[in-house]
Amino acid sequence: MSSANKGCVVVKSSLIDPDGGSLVDLVVKKSERDLKARDAESMPKVSLTRIDLEWVHVLSEGWASPLRGFMREDEYLQSLHFNCLRMKDGSLVNMSLPIVLAIDDEAKERIGASNDVALAGPDGDLVGILRSIEIYKHNKEERIARTWGTTAPGLPYVEEVITPAGNWLIGGDLEVLKHIKYNDGLDNYRLSPQQLRKEFDKRQADAVFAFQLRNPVHNGHALLMNDTRRRLLEMGYKNPILLLHPLGGFTKVDDVPLDVRMEQHSKVLEDGVLDPETTIVAIFPSPMHYAGPTEVQWHAKARINAGANFYIVGRDPAGMGHPTEKRDLYDPDHGKKVLSMAPGLEKLNILPFRVAAYDIVGKKMAFFDPSRAKDFLFISGTKMRTYARTGEDPPDGFMCPGGWEVLVKYYESLQTEEATQNAAVLSS
Repeated sequence: MSSANKGCVVVKSSLIDPDGGSLVDLVVKKSERDLKARDAESMPKVSLTRIDLEWVHVLSEGWASPLRGFMREDEYLQSLHFNCLRMKDGSLVNMSLPIVLAIDDEAKERIGASNDVALAGPDGDLVGILRSIEIYKHNKEERIARTWGTTAPGLPYVEEVITPAGNWLIGGDLEVLKHIKYNDGLDNYRLSPQQLRKEFDKRQADAVFAFQLRNPVHNGHALLMNDTRRRLLEMGYKNPILLLHPLGGFTKVDDVPLDVRMEQHSKVLEDGVLDPETTIVAIFPSPMHYAGPTEVQWHAKARINAGANFYIVGRDPAGMGHPTEKRDLYDPDHGKKVLSMAPGLEKLNILPFRVAAYDIVGKKMAFFDPSRAKDFLFISGTKMRTYARTGEDPPDGFMCPGGWEVLVKYYESLQTEEATQNAAVLSS
């Protein structure tokens, strides 16, 4: 909170400074765009995949502040081995996931002794420039083992991104020619950290609590978010604002797609399960690693840069089932334990939440009460998807009807698509 002129008190929601003290913005000024683009035309080109472009988006808007581009080797090693970066003043900022760009032997040869390279998007358009580059070895096994704690086959991000990638990493200072847009009807939800901070100020928030998710919102999630707001009001805050912040980058094939999730989230607000006055729904553009306690630090750190000073964490954040064995890949409690101890996250308030489940007596989602454990039904994401796929209704009070309808329609469309493809195969 800061005092303005004439003794008037202005509530500032930006209660938490971005990592490094100021928000990184790597998008070049409009007035310089043409000049930079002409400059880029003369440079060796590096082609970006769709997921590389998502990382360009993340870097360009300052989600990874103070990082100013794809990591050079010293940053990569610090991230990989210490989960944080040491600043020039000796302080530490959290950086648990390496944000790197891979190239193959042919690209390395083509770059030669060049100091700068141009980045071309998946459609061939010039996206940006990487300056003062450094090329170093991409030891995939070490990267996978240290990020995931296993090299078991079947890790979605590894199979999609790392295995097919080149054997070299290229780092440097990034300049992005214009804001990354996806033209998928959802760009208005992709608010940058700067835009979010402005919105929090506009709403005169005195606390911002972020909830990260990659699944549809059921009434158990809503219970957690509404209960967090109640707790913050009890702590003395006057206007806590919820940042409902679904992950919008790469997700595994059986996750519900982003457009369906966003439609479902809209229904949750429409049906009044969450209050639109005190909730901001925006898309977090990061790709998903499913790397458990290592990744949850990245999710929390990025929200610091967006202005959130509270972060809700639950069971097995960023986790998944083991790819080859019937068990969780990570201990479900380790995510919240790691967040409370992680270097560089000390200024963020971590809010671990109690487990919510379906109370068959009360016919609603409620906090689990061990003294009457038999009255509670645990509905996992897998179980929820099975209900929607088979057209079976979940118990009353599990999810708002409008949100449930969105999911059922999505799974019906999948089955229709599957039937059409099977018919086409049979007739060919």
